Amino acid sequence: MNTIIGFFESINPITGALYATLFTWFLTALGASLVFFIKALNRALLDGLLGFTGGVMVAASFWSLLAPGIEMSPGEGFLKVAPAAIGFALGAIFIFGLDKILPHIHINFKESEGIKTPWHRTTLLVLAITLHNIPEGLAVGVLFGGVAAGIPEASIAGAVALAIGIGIQNFPEGIAVSMPMRRNGVSRFKSFWYGQLSAIVEPIAAVFGAVAVSFFTPLLPYALAFAAGAMIFVVVEEVIPETQQDKYTDVATLGFIAGFIVMMTLDVALG
Repeated sequence: MNTIIGFFESINPITGALYATLFTWFLTALGASLVFFIKALNRALLDGLLGFTGGVMVAASFWSLLAPGIEMSPGEGFLKVAPAAIGFALGAIFIFGLDKILPHIHINFKESEGIKTPWHRTTLLVLAITLHNIPEGLAVGVLFGGVAAGIPEASIAGAVALAIGIGIQNFPEGIAVSMPMRRNGVSRFKSFWYGQLSAIVEPIAAVFGAVAVSFFTPLLPYALAFAAGAMIFVVVEEVIPETQQDKYTDVATLGFIAGFIVMMTLDVALG
């Protein structure tokens, strides 16, 4: 692990943000590639994996984003927490807006959301997971951007820990896109292709976040909270409801707890 952190410390942080999110994209592709070897995925396992994804995102929102954002904010009392509160609200509102505009459909739901469109169900499913991945890429990029800006509270180790956590939960996300597509009659290759494509937005969002924060350093506490608000909105509005549509809610809950523990451990141990 020290070798990995040393490598990222030796390169430009913005380049590091790109490499880190290419890693998270790769793990999405790896998860999606299971469609070549497995015909169908047990529903209980899928709900457990989605729960795990939610747990990682919630833990990352606090340990990797909100807590450092509050710590680096100036002032005391309400003034110190104001940037986090404002950024958190803006992040949630941003994804809320995308959710209302961008046509998409959730994994275990039949009705689509957003602007009505004749697009195929496959496209709508990919767009739903893409919506998940925007705040994830942004979160990694913002942390690397903080390092580029020379903020003491931002560290390469913390950014790498977040990227590893996001990457781990991207693996089941890749499965969650490709397997339902295969079940609906889409070819194995197309199921894999759309599965990995859903995460290609992460490197784009990461580089954007890193560049923005490195040039506008005072934005960092707001940007960290923005990414956290966006991620929490995704978990509450999309991930958790997707796990509550069948009889495996307890499996999903245990998966959530496991994901939270894994991300918390990664952040505290490495960050």
